[in-house]
Amino acid sequence: MKRLGTSRLDAIDRALFDRIAAAPLHGTRPWLRALSRAADHGLLWTGTAAVLGAFGGRTGRRAALRGLGSLAIASATANTVAKHATRRPRPALDGVPSLRRLLRQPVTTSFPSGHSASAAAFATGVAIESPLLGAAVAPIAAAVAFSRVYTGVHYPGDVLAGAALGAAAAGTTLRWWPRASDAPPSAAPAARPAPALKRGRGLSVVVNSGSGNGSPIAAGPEDTAEELRAMLPEADVRVCGPQDDLAKMLGEAADRAAAVDGALGVCGGDGSVNLAAALAVERALPLAVFPGGTLNHFALDLGATTHGATAEAVEAGSAVGVDLGLAADADGTRTFVNTFSLGIYPELVHQREKLEGRIGKWPALAVAVAKLLPSAEPVTVHAAGRPRRLWLLFAGNGAYEPAGLAPTRRAALADGLLDVRVVDGGRPFARTRLAAAFLSGTLDRSRVYRTVRLRALEVDSLGDADRIAVDGESVPAHGALRLSKSPAALTVYRPAVAD
Repeated sequence: MKRLGTSRLDAIDRALFDRIAAAPLHGTRPWLRALSRAADHGLLWTGTAAVLGAFGGRTGRRAALRGLGSLAIASATANTVAKHATRRPRPALDGVPSLRRLLRQPVTTSFPSGHSASAAAFATGVAIESPLLGAAVAPIAAAVAFSRVYTGVHYPGDVLAGAALGAAAAGTTLRWWPRASDAPPSAAPAARPAPALKRGRGLSVVVNSGSGNGSPIAAGPEDTAEELRAMLPEADVRVCGPQDDLAKMLGEAADRAAAVDGALGVCGGDGSVNLAAALAVERALPLAVFPGGTLNHFALDLGATTHGATAEAVEAGSAVGVDLGLAADADGTRTFVNTFSLGIYPELVHQREKLEGRIGKWPALAVAVAKLLPSAEPVTVHAAGRPRRLWLLFAGNGAYEPAGLAPTRRAALADGLLDVRVVDGGRPFARTRLAAAFLSGTLDRSRVYRTVRLRALEVDSLGDADRIAVDGESVPAHGALRLSKSPAALTVYRPAVAD
């Protein structure tokens, strides 16, 4: 009975294929075939992700990342598991007009359609983050799926199965990366006295023109400076240009603020905030953070989601005390407001930084991943008197969620804890086991992944790990390492509406 049902479905599938092959659809012929080719190897979706990342703001970047992650899962499942399990032959091309056919025919088996799986995965992943962007991408994904039947390389059933697999793959990403709207509001740190700077009097702000280059349609640095001056007309707002020294300008701004018992302000990304935070603590100044970078993790966890929100907090004197992370090695002590890492990530950042000035941040990261991952090896450090091989040592300034390899948010900024996560590179097949645990949602039970929350962590020697990353900036490092916290060390303006 089962075989009879399967045969009937197969007959229906073949009949639908023959009907589509016989349909004229002359107006769509050229672009459908071109669209099908454009989707080869995910190139169409990689280009779409680049556009979303460049022009879609933070939501677009999250949508692009989830779309590409979903595509990777769907493509791997369809092309390396499902096709080998079913081995359905491709359709015969006798009934397909030659002008419709692809110039180069696929050599893999037919079920399911990998192109359809990738298209549905990307579109669904984008829609999870932004239904509006998902609605814009969906017609393209549907056209790619239909093109596989139109050009004669798949049966309709192959396409439907691929689309279902792709949508399911996108849904699995929610296991380790909740959508932005799922994130609970940050718990408010303890209130801290800070001057109420009416009209911004006493506030010295530096706008980093080098921040936010992952989003070209964002306002330029001069426009941002004018916006801040309009909100806080008595503030001293200056732009750090490409030829200027950001650390020097922030130091001078801190001096001006200290001279009038005012506050230091910074408009930039997390790296800029890191520099400003260290100066603010050193000069006992409150810090005003105006989000101006690509991701703005610290500002978003703080609740300073817009320039206007921060300006209101400055005028109201609404401030809190937040923790600073400390990373001390032979070269000195570096602070971090978000994260510290060693292993493969700092080297990825280093490779990206060498290219991003020429091709942009997101393309540079893609090139860095392609260049580094095939030849990457774990680093060897020494801790508790013995060597340890690590793919990654991550420490968050505060407890991050979710618990997997994509931490995205913090519920508190002053909990006194380091969120330490380690990927062990010393176990057999560590890379494969980690990938399998990550994709299956069982990372918390994997023997190659460990997570713990500590107040401090000692590493006897960094061994062959010659770089570390603090708040996404890669820097040289060597010698012994101590990670610790400076509880509630930084006073920062925080909008009261975020409580």
